[in-house]
Amino acid sequence: MKYRIVMALACLSLSSAAFSATLCQQKEQDIQREISHAEKHNNQYRLSGLNKALSEVKDHCTDEKLKADHQKKIAEQHDEIAERQRDLAEAQAKGDADKIATRERKLAEAHEELKALESREY
Repeated sequence: MKYRIVMALACLSLSSAAFSATLCQQKEQDIQREISHAEKHNNQYRLSGLNKALSEVKDHCTDEKLKADHQKKIAEQHDEIAERQRDLAEAQAKGDADKIATRERKLAEAHEELKALESREY
């Protein structure tokens, strides 16, 4: 019985530690994971870029900056969607079926990218 209590407390402390990690720490962990993947596949070009990115994150990252950059990306994606909607409306006005299909596909892709951005913390 004591063993179960100790295990439950250990799991609880580990999960609370994981939730308390800052956004910058999460970003560092993501980059570390990518570095491990690049090392496994002996991808030196990717490894070099990831090590540079890790260094930049360690030197300059703040949670506020990450949040601000993320909000900027979301705003840019909203602008992209508005542009895609204008392109689609223009293609519909001309009645070109091929262009309409292409514009609809690009608009759907832009919406998916926005969903992906909005689902991330940073």
